Amino acid sequence: MVVSNDYSFGTGPCLFIVLLQSQMCMSERETWATRTGFIFAAVGSAVGLGNIWRFPFAVGEGGGAAFLLVYLLFIALIGFPAILVEFVIGRRTNLNPVGALQSLATGPWRYIGYLFLVTGFAIMAYYSVVAGWFVRYFVIGITDGYTVADPEAAGALFGSIATGLDSLLYHTIFMAAVIGVVAVGIRDGIEKAVKFMVPAIIVLLLVLTVYGATLSDAGLAYEYYLSPDFGVIIDQWQTLLPLAAGQAFFTLSLGMGVMITYASYLGEDRNLVKDALTIIGFDTGIAVLVGFAVFPIIITGAGIEAAGEETVNAIFVSLAAAFSDITGGRILGLLFFGTVALAALSSAISILEVVVSYIIDQFDVDRRPATAIAGGGIFLLGIPVTQDLIFLDLLDGFVNGILLVLGALLLVLLVGWMIPDAGRDELAKGITDIGKRGDIWLWLVRIPLVVVLVVTLALGIEGYFEFLTGSFSEWLAS
Repeated sequence: MVVSNDYSFGTGPCLFIVLLQSQMCMSERETWATRTGFIFAAVGSAVGLGNIWRFPFAVGEGGGAAFLLVYLLFIALIGFPAILVEFVIGRRTNLNPVGALQSLATGPWRYIGYLFLVTGFAIMAYYSVVAGWFVRYFVIGITDGYTVADPEAAGALFGSIATGLDSLLYHTIFMAAVIGVVAVGIRDGIEKAVKFMVPAIIVLLLVLTVYGATLSDAGLAYEYYLSPDFGVIIDQWQTLLPLAAGQAFFTLSLGMGVMITYASYLGEDRNLVKDALTIIGFDTGIAVLVGFAVFPIIITGAGIEAAGEETVNAIFVSLAAAFSDITGGRILGLLFFGTVALAALSSAISILEVVVSYIIDQFDVDRRPATAIAGGGIFLLGIPVTQDLIFLDLLDGFVNGILLVLGALLLVLLVGWMIPDAGRDELAKGITDIGKRGDIWLWLVRIPLVVVLVVTLALGIEGYFEFLTGSFSEWLAS
């Protein structure tokens, strides 16, 4: 079914939106061709490096199953109402995050959207570099295979890939691929790409999971992954809460304007609650599936200690060593690193689309030059990350500990307290009888969501300050 092409707030042509933004009338805005296209695009955005690269080392940092439990609770209680906040803003306005907030809010609240542009730029700057590492490991599997069994040697291999000309080259290749897809457009580029990539990611992960179940230490891996130590949760809640929150928002693409942007291409006949549940279900299911696929391979090939590694290179070092020691490791490595490269691409195109949609809507620029401008700027910002990993820690800590949570908090305050009627009315569209569910959602947004986000933001700021005064200060002094 083709969604509606009416982009007014109920009545009136494109000129009404243009007057609100003080811009010249633009060409008709693109839409999703099908519901499947939107769902796959949103799932593709959610299922990226956050689920496959960041999730395993977050599990390791958070104590295995202890982190998994807190993460799942966060997704259910916080992620679901929060994603609906972004959906109602996007569909209500049919605009990019900057334009959407300018049209809905008043006073200083009108400028919240610019925070999402900063967040998108910061994320993509290092996201592209990390994605390039996975592409490089995939190429290694084709040319040489995974032959480095010693963890120390595997670490040295990662060091040679993560920084320097190799890293810059694959950062360039990955950004070029992202720019190419986004430049083609919503229907012909993003929608067609994700309809292939998302099913492929799921199938490849299922293959890896089935294989992992046959490995000798699969039982030990499942115990590590599924048997939480509640003592760890009680003792380390100050670490677990911001870690789980950052992971949840990163993996659901919340707090960065992606879901506002994607929802802006929707028609009013769509049930946002049903779409949100579908997207969260896919995303969370795939995240959990990644653990079943990865941890049996890591623990069987590199030992239980490797599963608890907390550094950003953990999955590269541990898996590269593990693939060299298990039967069929080369094929498994190609499947794994290829899967992650696909997932990273599906997620990266959504983040770039936030910036591109802003340039198109606000400045009446055609899609291709808008994509080249945004992609080129992000590429340049990512160059320092290719030269020293301290810049990865600098950007990742700032984005996940502060920006994502702050963006979500400001949106929640806006919809819950400043424009609740508009939020409730937009949520009700596409639902036969929303009844009291709209009010329940609003009160979840107003109080529990705000409280958790404020606490999480405070802890995130504290943790980032410790990084700045510790590791980063030491790096500056060296």
